[in-house]
Amino acid sequence: MQNPATPAYRIPEPLARVLGRLPRYPGSVLFVTGLNLVLARHLHPDTLHMLEGRSLRIHVADAGLRFDYTWRDGAFRAARHEVAAPDLTFRADAWDFHCLLQRREDPDTLFFSRRLVIEGDTELGLMVKNTLDSIDMAVFQPRAVLRDVAQVLRQRAEALIPSGARRQYSSRV
Repeated sequence: MQNPATPAYRIPEPLARVLGRLPRYPGSVLFVTGLNLVLARHLHPDTLHMLEGRSLRIHVADAGLRFDYTWRDGAFRAARHEVAAPDLTFRADAWDFHCLLQRREDPDTLFFSRRLVIEGDTELGLMVKNTLDSIDMAVFQPRAVLRDVAQVLRQRAEALIPSGARRQYSSRV
Protein backbone atom coordinates (compact mmCIF):
# COMPACT_ATOMS: atom_id res chain seq x y z
CA MET A 1 0.00 0.00 0.00
CA GLN A 2 1.13 3.55 -0.60
CA ASN A 3 2.91 5.16 2.31
CA PRO A 4 0.89 8.24 3.37
CA ALA A 5 4.17 10.12 3.79
CA THR A 6 4.98 9.50 0.11
CA PRO A 7 3.02 11.92 -2.07
CA ALA A 8 1.48 10.62 -5.26
CA TYR A 9 3.33 11.78 -8.34
CA ARG A 10 1.41 13.56 -11.10
CA ILE A 11 2.57 14.17 -14.64
CA PRO A 12 3.38 17.89 -14.92
CA GLU A 13 0.69 19.81 -16.82
CA PRO A 14 3.00 21.10 -19.62
CA LEU A 15 4.16 17.54 -20.33
CA ALA A 16 0.57 16.25 -20.15
CA ARG A 17 -0.49 18.80 -22.80
CA VAL A 18 2.22 17.52 -25.15
CA LEU A 19 1.49 13.84 -24.44
CA GLY A 20 -2.25 14.40 -24.86
CA ARG A 21 -1.68 15.66 -28.42
CA LEU A 22 0.15 12.54 -29.53
CA PRO A 23 -1.82 10.34 -31.94
CA ARG A 24 -3.37 7.40 -30.11
CA TYR A 25 -2.80 4.61 -32.59
CA PRO A 26 1.04 4.47 -32.63
CA GLY A 27 1.05 4.51 -28.82
CA SER A 28 -1.49 1.69 -28.79
CA VAL A 29 0.74 -0.32 -31.14
CA LEU A 30 3.67 0.07 -28.73
CA PHE A 31 1.42 -0.76 -25.76
CA VAL A 32 0.10 -4.01 -27.30
CA THR A 33 3.62 -5.00 -28.32
CA GLY A 34 4.52 -4.89 -24.65
CA LEU A 35 1.37 -6.78 -23.67
CA ASN A 36 2.12 -9.50 -26.22
CA LEU A 37 5.76 -9.84 -25.17
CA VAL A 38 5.24 -9.73 -21.41
CA LEU A 39 1.66 -10.50 -20.44
CA ALA A 40 -0.13 -12.61 -23.07
CA ARG A 41 1.71 -15.86 -22.32
CA HIS A 42 0.66 -15.66 -18.66
CA LEU A 43 -3.07 -15.39 -19.33
CA HIS A 44 -5.34 -18.40 -18.93
CA PRO A 45 -7.04 -19.64 -22.13
CA ASP A 46 -10.50 -19.05 -20.56
CA THR A 47 -9.56 -15.41 -19.97
CA LEU A 48 -8.36 -15.03 -23.55
CA HIS A 49 -11.59 -16.57 -24.80
CA MET A 50 -13.61 -13.98 -22.82
CA LEU A 51 -11.42 -11.18 -24.19
CA GLU A 52 -11.80 -12.28 -27.83
CA GLY A 53 -13.02 -9.33 -29.88
CA ARG A 54 -13.69 -7.12 -26.85
CA SER A 55 -12.52 -3.50 -27.05
CA LEU A 56 -10.43 -2.22 -24.15
CA ARG A 57 -8.83 1.07 -23.19
CA ILE A 58 -6.23 2.14 -20.66
CA HIS A 59 -6.60 5.86 -20.00
CA VAL A 60 -3.69 7.50 -18.17
CA ALA A 61 -5.64 10.55 -17.05
CA ASP A 62 -2.88 12.88 -15.84
CA ALA A 63 -0.81 12.23 -18.98
CA GLY A 64 -3.70 12.54 -21.41
CA LEU A 65 -2.79 9.17 -22.92
CA ARG A 66 -5.21 6.49 -24.13
CA PHE A 67 -4.21 3.03 -25.29
CA ASP A 68 -6.94 1.27 -27.27
CA TYR A 69 -6.64 -2.44 -27.91
CA THR A 70 -8.42 -5.75 -28.32
CA TRP A 71 -7.60 -9.46 -28.15
CA ARG A 72 -8.13 -11.06 -31.54
CA ASP A 73 -6.75 -14.15 -33.27
CA GLY A 74 -4.34 -15.06 -30.49
CA ALA A 75 -2.76 -11.68 -29.80
CA PHE A 76 -3.41 -8.23 -28.43
CA ARG A 77 -3.99 -5.80 -31.29
CA ALA A 78 -4.02 -2.02 -31.39
CA ALA A 79 -7.47 -0.63 -32.09
CA ARG A 80 -9.23 2.62 -32.84
CA HIS A 81 -12.26 3.19 -30.58
CA GLU A 82 -13.13 6.64 -31.90
CA VAL A 83 -16.67 5.88 -33.12
CA ALA A 84 -18.02 3.82 -30.23
CA ALA A 85 -16.96 3.64 -26.62
CA PRO A 86 -14.80 0.62 -25.76
CA ASP A 87 -16.35 -2.30 -23.89
CA LEU A 88 -14.09 -1.55 -20.92
CA THR A 89 -11.98 1.41 -19.81
CA PHE A 90 -9.57 1.57 -16.88
CA ARG A 91 -8.74 5.19 -16.00
CA ALA A 92 -6.22 6.35 -13.41
CA ASP A 93 -3.20 8.61 -13.09
CA ALA A 94 0.22 7.26 -14.09
CA TRP A 95 1.34 6.98 -10.46
CA ASP A 96 -1.70 4.89 -9.55
CA PHE A 97 -1.09 2.50 -12.47
CA HIS A 98 2.54 2.26 -11.32
CA CYS A 99 1.40 1.45 -7.77
CA LEU A 100 -0.97 -1.22 -9.11
CA LEU A 101 1.81 -2.91 -11.09
CA GLN A 102 4.16 -2.76 -8.11
CA ARG A 103 1.37 -4.10 -5.83
CA ARG A 104 1.79 -1.08 -3.58
CA GLU A 105 -1.92 -0.38 -3.94
CA ASP A 106 -4.85 -2.72 -4.15
CA PRO A 107 -7.23 -2.12 -7.09
CA ASP A 108 -10.24 -2.14 -4.76
CA THR A 109 -8.68 0.55 -2.57
CA LEU A 110 -7.98 2.72 -5.61
CA PHE A 111 -11.47 2.07 -6.97
CA PHE A 112 -13.28 3.01 -3.75
CA SER A 113 -11.09 6.09 -3.29
CA ARG A 114 -12.04 7.06 -6.89
CA ARG A 115 -8.43 6.98 -8.05
CA LEU A 116 -9.19 4.08 -10.39
CA VAL A 117 -12.28 4.38 -12.56
CA ILE A 118 -13.65 1.35 -14.38
CA GLU A 119 -16.23 2.11 -17.07
CA GLY A 120 -18.17 -0.24 -19.29
CA ASP A 121 -18.95 -3.93 -18.99
CA THR A 122 -18.92 -4.71 -15.25
CA GLU A 123 -18.45 -8.46 -15.67
CA LEU A 124 -15.55 -7.95 -18.08
CA GLY A 125 -13.98 -5.40 -15.74
CA LEU A 126 -14.17 -7.76 -12.78
CA MET A 127 -12.68 -10.60 -14.82
CA VAL A 128 -9.77 -8.41 -16.01
CA LYS A 129 -9.14 -7.08 -12.49
CA ASN A 130 -9.18 -10.57 -10.96
CA THR A 131 -6.92 -11.89 -13.73
CA LEU A 132 -4.36 -9.15 -13.13
CA ASP A 133 -4.56 -9.76 -9.37
CA SER A 134 -3.75 -13.44 -9.93
CA ILE A 135 -0.62 -12.85 -12.05
CA ASP A 136 2.73 -13.11 -10.32
CA MET A 137 4.15 -9.62 -10.73
CA ALA A 138 7.65 -11.10 -11.03
CA VAL A 139 6.88 -11.46 -14.75
CA PHE A 140 7.13 -7.65 -14.98
CA GLN A 141 10.59 -7.46 -13.40
CA PRO A 142 13.22 -6.25 -15.89
CA ARG A 143 15.19 -9.53 -15.82
CA ALA A 144 12.05 -11.59 -16.55
CA VAL A 145 10.95 -9.17 -19.29
CA LEU A 146 14.36 -9.32 -20.99
CA ARG A 147 14.35 -13.14 -20.76
CA ASP A 148 10.87 -13.28 -22.34
CA VAL A 149 11.82 -10.83 -25.10
CA ALA A 150 15.01 -12.80 -25.86
CA GLN A 151 12.99 -16.03 -26.06
CA VAL A 152 10.45 -14.50 -28.46
CA LEU A 153 13.22 -13.04 -30.65
CA ARG A 154 15.03 -16.39 -30.70
CA GLN A 155 11.79 -18.18 -31.74
CA ARG A 156 11.13 -15.65 -34.49
CA ALA A 157 14.70 -15.88 -35.78
CA GLU A 158 14.50 -19.68 -35.84
CA ALA A 159 11.23 -19.48 -37.77
CA LEU A 160 12.98 -17.43 -40.47
CA ILE A 161 15.81 -19.93 -40.95
CA PRO A 162 14.92 -22.95 -43.14
CA SER A 163 15.06 -26.20 -41.14
CA GLY A 164 17.96 -27.64 -43.23
CA ALA A 165 20.04 -24.50 -42.68
CA ARG A 166 19.14 -24.55 -38.99
CA ARG A 167 20.51 -28.12 -38.61
CA GLN A 168 23.65 -27.19 -40.54
CA TYR A 169 24.19 -24.06 -38.40
CA SER A 170 23.58 -25.87 -35.09
CA SER A 171 26.04 -28.65 -36.02
CA ARG A 172 28.76 -26.04 -36.60
CA VAL A 173 28.20 -24.29 -33.26
